[in-house]
Amino acid sequence: MTISTDLITGILGFVFTLLVLSYLVEDNPLFRVAVHIFVGLSAGYVAVVVWQQVIISKLLVPMLMGDWLQRAFLLIPLLMSILLLGKMSPRYQAFGRPVVAFLVGAGAAVAIGGALLGTLLPQIQASIALFDFSATNARPLTETLTEAIFILLGTVSTLAYFQFTVRGKSGKRNALLTIVGQVFIAITFGVLFAGALTAALTALIDRVAFLVQFFDTIFFSL
Repeated sequence: MTISTDLITGILGFVFTLLVLSYLVEDNPLFRVAVHIFVGLSAGYVAVVVWQQVIISKLLVPMLMGDWLQRAFLLIPLLMSILLLGKMSPRYQAFGRPVVAFLVGAGAAVAIGGALLGTLLPQIQASIALFDFSATNARPLTETLTEAIFILLGTVSTLAYFQFTVRGKSGKRNALLTIVGQVFIAITFGVLFAGALTAALTALIDRVAFLVQFFDTIFFSL
């Protein structure tokens, strides 16, 4: 009797599905075993990908086969990587602090630049473009104006909710604006939660369909 690869993967998928679904009853050792296996496999996969696609292809191969200019540029990340390994030892962790500071600063700059160029400025431009009534001839003017005012109010009130200044004489207006911002934020979180719940239900339906198909395949093969 030959055992196919599909049968082995089906049995493993069936077992791990039951292990994960056992968490619905309570937190148990079977669920923890499944989580540890998933984390270990993910860590091993990431390590292999980093070794093959970053260390070998981006560092070792250019260092061995590249010209002198490529090797000179690669000395900087190589030196930073060696210094970063010093964080593993309490005695030499001071050597890795400049590298960590550089990584945190570069990450913060990328995050701020992405938030500014990818979110804030496009939102401002989109809010301004909503009041360009010449480009919306196919829609009624009242509908376009209502939508533009509603989106502008949501944007301004949401930004006002995250202000950290001391309230002065106009504190009541700011309080009213922040309440409106809270409403928009609550609606946004509700939509996001509904989307996450829908994705979870879709995954659950897919797993249940897999179990049904697996049992059908096993019973028909007997």
